[in-house]
This record gives sequence, structure tokens and C-alpha cells, in this order.
Amino acid sequence: MGNPDENQHENDIAIIGMAGRFPGAKNIQEFWENLKNGVESIVAFTADELQASGVDPEVISSPDYVKAGAPLEQAEYFDAAFFGFHPKEAKLTDPQHRVFLECAWSALEDAGYSSENYKGLIGIYGGVARNTYTLGILTSCPDKLKSVTEYQAIIASEKDYPATRVAYKLNLKGPAVNIQTACSTSGVAIHIASQAIIAGDCDMALVGGGRVLTPTREGYWYVRGGTLSPDGHCRAFDAEAKGMVRGSGMGFIVLKRLGDAIEDGDCVHAIIKGSAINNDGSNKVGFTAPSVSGQASVIADAQAIAGVDADSITYIETHGTGTPLGDPIEIAALTKAFRETTNRNGYCAIGSVKTNIGHLDAGATVAAVIKVVLSIKNRILPPSLNYKQPNPQIDFA
Repeated sequence: MGNPDENQHENDIAIIGMAGRFPGAKNIQEFWENLKNGVESIVAFTADELQASGVDPEVISSPDYVKAGAPLEQAEYFDAAFFGFHPKEAKLTDPQHRVFLECAWSALEDAGYSSENYKGLIGIYGGVARNTYTLGILTSCPDKLKSVTEYQAIIASEKDYPATRVAYKLNLKGPAVNIQTACSTSGVAIHIASQAIIAGDCDMALVGGGRVLTPTREGYWYVRGGTLSPDGHCRAFDAEAKGMVRGSGMGFIVLKRLGDAIEDGDCVHAIIKGSAINNDGSNKVGFTAPSVSGQASVIADAQAIAGVDADSITYIETHGTGTPLGDPIEIAALTKAFRETTNRNGYCAIGSVKTNIGHLDAGATVAAVIKVVLSIKNRILPPSLNYKQPNPQIDFA
């Protein structure tokens, strides 16, 4: 039968490697310094910068055009030769795919492995956001696409291919699964990768995702009642919360069954005790809106699978978009889920990395996970920014 404690922890998943490039941070170390010091990596663009990116001067002068963003510096650079790319192929390839590949390689290196020195199966799970790069080429330099076949252009730009490209370039023999669930992409990827390891589909998994917006320095239109902030700041859970800011960035983690990680002498950064996924169905006000019951259900499921009571949880890294609709629903859902195992109030901190780096779309969850892992390792809860007064729609008490 074995030791009961061993059985209890047999499905624990260890995080043994991490890598990321985020607004204002070219690596995990710089990301942590920014988080710890409360740096807001959302920047205001000058009119000259926007014009250099091709934004019409009339657009720039519009009061509804927000001249802010959370860009990924040097996203246009790529070591094509290192990864065996022909220069023309590299130039054609969406920067999201290139940064996805770079971060996957860095995460595997951080874990201390390569396909050559690891005898087990390594899988890759993740995805990127909507392509904004190829559209720009078509608009500004259509001649660049005349010298390649449609098939080459599709492989270089479609978001179906980044996971398979990583498997090809890094010689990974485990599953290569591209996940596409919008801004929950990297979170769903972590869940599916964990389940794949438990099921024996692979022995180790690279998991991640993100977004790289091009041009890198471009603002956005503010629409009243929409999801984007009118002033370029994300104020999660604040009374003045009016929306989020789009960010560019990519994050990756490396997963392995905890028992195997200990046996192999890996550096265990943190442990995933359990995870769950679901959907709201039609029980919500609209297609893009969240629901209290759906969120509460999946949170409660994850806690039950992990064998963790809400009483023992001291921090929740929230989705925290800073939208008037989303924030109150999220706290109501957390409260409902927590009430299943505790009656205590005011003991669990919350925060949102979106106040630092904006919303990374397909990379939103993995960025949040990396933030939490770094917080655990350093025993510090970094500040959630731009919070002054509680959103009156949220019953924090």
C-alpha cells in the first residue's frame, strides 16, 4: 500500500525552472527587482515615438487615443543562427514565436537540462496571442511576402505552430501541444501539462506563453465602457478602476513530478499541489464577462484537488484586470469558494501583476505564477500598484 503521506503527495508537480521577458525586465531577476520595488513598467510614449511607429499624427492628437503601453524591449532582436534559422525565415517569423522559442530554451537551461542530457520525454505546452506582425508587413512592405510561398508565411505567422517549432528546434520528443484559450492560455497549459506528467505522457514539461505586440511602441483607443484604461494605468480593485493596459511579455516554467525532481536533485522552486479548469457556460451577462458561480466552482475544485483548506492560504495572485465589472466578480467568487472551508475574514492578501506590466494575454497566468514563485522564494509580498480606495462594488469586509 505504501506510506499514506507518499500517496497524498504523489501527484504534486515541482516547478524546477523558470524564464521570462517582461516589460522593463529582460530576465527573471530584473522582473523580481521591479516587482519588489513597486515599479510600474507601463510607459508613456512621446508623439515622436508614436510617429516613428507609423501612427497617424491625427490619431496621436485625439483625446481618446491613449499614448501608453507596456512594451517588450528588444523584441525585434533574434539570434537566428543559434536556433538554425535562415535570415529570411527569421525575418518572416512572428516575434511572438521567436521570443516563445527563446524563453522555452532559457527555461530548460535554467532547469539544468537539454534534450541531449535528459533521457526522459520532454513535452511543450503553451501558446501566443493574435499575430499583429504579419499584418504590419502586409500593410507597409507587401513586397517582402512576394518571395515566399503561402505555406512558408503560414508556418512563420500562424499561432498554431510555436509549440511544435520549439519541439523541432530543441529536439523534444514528448507531446507538443499548442493551447489557445485567450487570456487563460498559459494557465490552461500549466493544468494540461501537469495532468500529462501525472498520466505519463511526458516526464518533464516546458509550459508558457505570452504576447508581443508590434509595433512595440503604439498606444490604443479608449472606448467608454470597454476593458482598456483611459489613462494608461491599471488600478486593480480600486475605486477608480476603469480598465487595463495591454502588455507584451513571455514567461515559461519547467514542470516535473515532485518525487522525480527530488530523486534527480533538481532545484525545486515551488510545488503545484493541484489545479482545475472549467467554463461559465451561458450563466453570465455576456460572452466576454466572467461569472461568480463559474469562478467560485473552479477555485473550490482546485483547493479540493490540492487538499488545501482556504484557512491555510495567505495570498491570492488574482486575475485583477482593473475593470469595473471583473474585479467585483472575482472577489465575490473567491469569497464564495473560501466560505466552503473557512469563516475567517481579512487574513488573505490579494494582488495583481497587471498593475506592474499590463495584461499579457496568453502570458497573463504564467507571469502571475512566476511572480508568486518569486514571492515564496524571497518571502516577500511585492506591492500591488495604484490602489488608494477600495472599489465600492467589492465587499472586502
